[in-house]
Amino acid sequence: MPAYSHILFATDFSQESESAAQRAADLAQRCTARLSLIHVVEFSPLDYGGEQMLPIEMDLEQELADEARKRLERLGERMGAAKSDQHVEIGSTKNEILRVAAATGVDLIVVGSHGRRGLALLLGSTANAVLHSAPCDVLAVRVKGP
Repeated sequence: MPAYSHILFATDFSQESESAAQRAADLAQRCTARLSLIHVVEFSPLDYGGEQMLPIEMDLEQELADEARKRLERLGERMGAAKSDQHVEIGSTKNEILRVAAATGVDLIVVGSHGRRGLALLLGSTANAVLHSAPCDVLAVRVKGP
C-alpha cells in the first residue's frame, strides 16, 4: 500500500458514510498523513415555473453551509482533522471535491459509495465522476444502506 501524505475525505453526513469516515481516519493514522474533510452544499431551489429563486436560494445556501460547518467541525474533532483542513464548499459536488483536492495537494480522496440509493444521491455518481477525473488515487468505500 502506498504511503499517503494527505487524505481528503468527502462526506454527506449520512449514517451510511460512517464506515468511509472510519476508513479515512484509519488510513490517515496508519500513514501518518494529514487528513482533510470536505462537504459540498449543492442546492438549487426552483419555483413552480422552473425558474431559480435567487434571494431565497442565497439565504438557504448560506444557512445550509453554516450548519454544515458545525457538523464538519464535530466530525473533524472526532476524526482528528484540523479546523484549517475542514472545507465546506457550495457548488457542484464533483467539481468542488476535485478543486479542493488539487488546491491542497491531496494524494488520496476517500468517498463512500454503493448502489443507486442512499449515498448514491450524493456520492454514487459523484464517486464515479471523481474516480475518473481525480489527479490522485481515489478510494471508494462500499457502504451499507439503511
